Amino acid sequence: MSQRPAGGAAILNLYNFPMETLTPKTNFIREIIDADLASGKFEGCVHTRFPPEPNGYLHIGHAKSIILNSGIARDYKGKFNLRFDDTNPSKEEQEYVDSIIEDVKWLGGDFEDRLLFASDYFQAMYDWAMELVKKGKAYVCDLSADEMRGYRGTPSEPGKDSPFRGRTIEENVNLFERMKNGEFPDGSRTLRAKIDMAHPNLNLRDPAMYRILHAEHHRQGNKWCVYPMYDWAHGLEDSIEKITHSICTVEFENHRPLYDWFLDALGIYHPQQLEFARLNLSNTVLSKRKLLELVRDGHVAGWDDPRMPTISGFRRRGYTASSIRAFCDEIGVAKFNSIIDIWVLENAIRNELNAAAPRVMAVLKPLKIVIDNYPEGLVEEMDAVNNPGDEAAGTRKVPFSRELYIEQDDFKEVPPKKFFRMTPGQEVRLRAAYIIKCESVVKDAAGNITEVRCTYDPATRGGDAPDGRKIKGTIHWVSARHAVAAKVRLYDALFTKRNPDDVEEGHDYKENMNPGSLEVIEKAYCEPSLKSARPGERFQFERLGYFFVDPKDSAPGAPVFNRTVTLKDTWAKIEQKPQG
Repeated sequence: MSQRPAGGAAILNLYNFPMETLTPKTNFIREIIDADLASGKFEGCVHTRFPPEPNGYLHIGHAKSIILNSGIARDYKGKFNLRFDDTNPSKEEQEYVDSIIEDVKWLGGDFEDRLLFASDYFQAMYDWAMELVKKGKAYVCDLSADEMRGYRGTPSEPGKDSPFRGRTIEENVNLFERMKNGEFPDGSRTLRAKIDMAHPNLNLRDPAMYRILHAEHHRQGNKWCVYPMYDWAHGLEDSIEKITHSICTVEFENHRPLYDWFLDALGIYHPQQLEFARLNLSNTVLSKRKLLELVRDGHVAGWDDPRMPTISGFRRRGYTASSIRAFCDEIGVAKFNSIIDIWVLENAIRNELNAAAPRVMAVLKPLKIVIDNYPEGLVEEMDAVNNPGDEAAGTRKVPFSRELYIEQDDFKEVPPKKFFRMTPGQEVRLRAAYIIKCESVVKDAAGNITEVRCTYDPATRGGDAPDGRKIKGTIHWVSARHAVAAKVRLYDALFTKRNPDDVEEGHDYKENMNPGSLEVIEKAYCEPSLKSARPGERFQFERLGYFFVDPKDSAPGAPVFNRTVTLKDTWAKIEQKPQG
C-alpha cells in the first residue's frame, strides 16, 4: 500500500498515550502511603499538590514532581491540586502562571477544577499569624536582614536573642497591624516566630514569618504590604486544602520541623511532609536564577529555546509528554540526590520515536551527483518504506531522477579505512532506488568538489543486485529536480561539562557553555512529501536523527525542522560516560 507518512493529530495522539498505560514502579513514598491507607490515616484519602512559584518557566526537575504528585493521586484515586505559591510579587508574572498551567496539563497533571493560589489565603494566613502573636509565639523584630544573620549563630554555636524579642503582646499586635497597613518602609521590620535561638536546627531559630514589601501583586493588587515567607505559608496552604501528603524535594527536609511547629502551634489540620531526591541532569543547569540569566542575557532565544531544560523547551524540541513520563518512571524516586545522565532522557524519546516516527529522506549538506547513463527527463517513483518496524505504516512514493543530492560526508575522494559509502570506483546502494558507482568528480578552481559523476545499474531497482553481489554501503538521497528546501536546526548540549556548576573560584558556569550548541542550516533539501509537513509532526530523517516541525517558526509549505535527538547516543563524544 502506498501512502504519505502519517502525521498531524494521528502522530500526536500516538506519542501522548494515556498515563494509565505506564505501570509506575513502587518507591518509598508509595510504601508510606500504602501504610497510611492501611492504618486509616487521613481517613483513607490521598490528596497531593504541585506548588510552583510563578517566577519562571518550569524545567525538567519540576516535571518529575508533577508526574510523581499527579501520578500518586491518580493511582490511589485521590485528588491533585495545582497551587501557585504566589507570595513574592516582586518576581512573579502572569506569563509564568500561564506557562505553568500549560506545562502541567501537557504532562497529564489533572487538577480538574482545583487551580489554586496561595494569595487567596492571605487573610487567613494573616489571621493565624496574629493568633500566634496574641499567644506570645510571634513578635515584631526591627533587625535588618544582615543583623538577623549575625544573631542567628552557626550549626555549632547558639544564636542570640533579638533585642526586640521581649516586646509585649500588645506592642507586637499594634506593630504587626501597622505593618499590614503599610506604615513602615520595606525591610524595616519582620514578624518572627518565637521558638528557640539555641535550637540545633537553624531553621527554628526564630524564623521570619512576614516581611514588608510595597509591591503590586498580580492578583491582589496593592491590598497587601506584608507578604508571608515560604516556611510560614507552605504548611498553611497544605492545611487549608486538606493535603494528605506534602511531597517536596530533600532540601526541605531540615524545614520539616518548622512546618510541623507552625501547624502544631495553631492546632489545625496537619498534613505529612515527605521528601524525595530532586532531579539533577548532566550537562544542564536547573537553577531558575541561572535559567532566567540565560534568557535575560541573550545566551538562548527565550524560555522555550529547544536547548533549554524547560518543559516548554523540550516540547518545542519535539519531546513528548509520554517520553518524559517514561524517563521519570525509569529513574524512579530516591532519597538521595545524584546526577542523571542526559542520555537516559534522550533514550526515552528515541525509543518512542523509533517505534512510531515515519521515515523520510533529507539531505542537510548537499553534494550534487549526476547519473550519466540515466535517461534525461525520466522520473521514476520509488517505493520507500515508512517504518520498517511497522508493516501497517505502508510505503510512499519518492521521485527519482538523473540528478540527485547526497550528503557531503557520504563521499570521500580519498576514503579512510572501512569507509563503505561513495568513493571513486566503489558501488553504493541508494536507499529504495539503485546501485550506483562513482566514475569521476568535478571540481571548482579552488579544488573543491562540486559534483560527482556516476553510473547506475538498471537491474538493481529497489537497491538489490540480482546477481547477488554484496554492496556494503547504503546512503540516502533526494531528487534535485523535486527537492524541497527547508530550514533545519541541529541542537547539541548547551554545556560541555557534565556538571556545569563545577567551576573554580572566580569563574562562572557560563564558561562551560557549548559554542556549538546550535547549528542552523538555512537550506537543506527534503523529499517532496515534507513540503506539506505540519507543525507538531515528527519524522525520522533517515540516518540523521528524529526531527520535529517547529510550531512557532514554520509556515504553510515552508516547514522549519528542529532535531529532537540523534539516532544514536552521542554524549560520549562530549564527555566520557561512566562505565557500569
